[in-house]
Amino acid sequence: MLRNNHLSFAVTGILSVAALLLCNTGSRACTGISFTAKDGSIVAARSIEWAAERLDSKYVVVPRGHSFTSFAPEGNSGMTFTSRYGFVGVRVMSDDLVVEGLNEKGLNAGLFFFPGYGSYEDFDPCLKSTTLCDFQVVAWALSSFSTVAEVMEALPKLHIVGLDKNVGAVHWRFADRSGRQAVLEIVDGKPNFYENEIGVLTNAPGFEWHLTNLGNYVNLKQGNAGENIWKPEKFRVNALSGGSGMLGLPGDPTSPSRFVRVAVYKMTSPTPQNGKAAVLQSFKILESMVIPIGIVQSENASMSTTGTEGKAQDGMLTSTQFTTASDVTSLKFYYRTMDNSRIRCLDLATINFAKVKYRSTPLDLTMEEFEIIRI
Repeated sequence: MLRNNHLSFAVTGILSVAALLLCNTGSRACTGISFTAKDGSIVAARSIEWAAERLDSKYVVVPRGHSFTSFAPEGNSGMTFTSRYGFVGVRVMSDDLVVEGLNEKGLNAGLFFFPGYGSYEDFDPCLKSTTLCDFQVVAWALSSFSTVAEVMEALPKLHIVGLDKNVGAVHWRFADRSGRQAVLEIVDGKPNFYENEIGVLTNAPGFEWHLTNLGNYVNLKQGNAGENIWKPEKFRVNALSGGSGMLGLPGDPTSPSRFVRVAVYKMTSPTPQNGKAAVLQSFKILESMVIPIGIVQSENASMSTTGTEGKAQDGMLTSTQFTTASDVTSLKFYYRTMDNSRIRCLDLATINFAKVKYRSTPLDLTMEEFEIIRI
């Protein structure tokens, strides 16, 4: 837990990094997907994209009894809370800012960018005991609850604030072992929960808008479109290749296009046999959402002369920095990164959250991407 007399310094540092990362249009991309396998296993996966520089991303192991103090604007502090449940997850910028995770009861929580549409209430020092920073909602939920229903009941009693009005808002996805999923969006300071029956989430606009937008792609289907005859000349037109039933599927990196694409991929995907298959299928689909380095960039970004590390002279071009998958049934948390595509796993069933010490470890202990096969 950060000491109160260190909060002002910590917030200043976090704000400077957050402003750098979030205030350009090339940095706000996240894609989420979930599967229910034939054996009942439930997996919630997602990717996260940032820009300007590489995130200081680490996985955290948080024991029961660990204390948090919420940040608040202008160096203030908000509420304090202590973890009732242990959890693992990924933090960015600071050990207190967990953006994705899974707790020992099978609750999954994740933060997704929501710029231009979400808006929080103003910070009121008189309400600090119930005030929570938006980037700490994930840690609060994982620390405190075992189901989506519990989160939905408790959150309206809190006051969610951002650290800086110039930094874009976020929204959240929650999933539990019952299969229930919910999206939380805060607009004009009011929390709104939506049942996420489709199991997909990206970024702005709002979740309900994305569901409505799917109607623009109702013609998409598996297989081929078949032959078409244009009259009156009766000119026959045939598809150029297989997969013509998907003609018109958007392929650009915007959040509306990614929502449609991941929804269609999910709906046409065979049902995985078990949790492991669901994890692998999630990673495969999210691979198609990956933003390659260079196609999205801020106005001031330009490619490095080295061209090998994906860095820009004025920062890093937007790219997918890491991808995670939470098997909420078997309590396994998987991840891979932009530097190492090997999938790694944290098995919560092997962690004694009553005795384990808090741990914060870089996602990549080595940048070795390739395995050398010796003959």
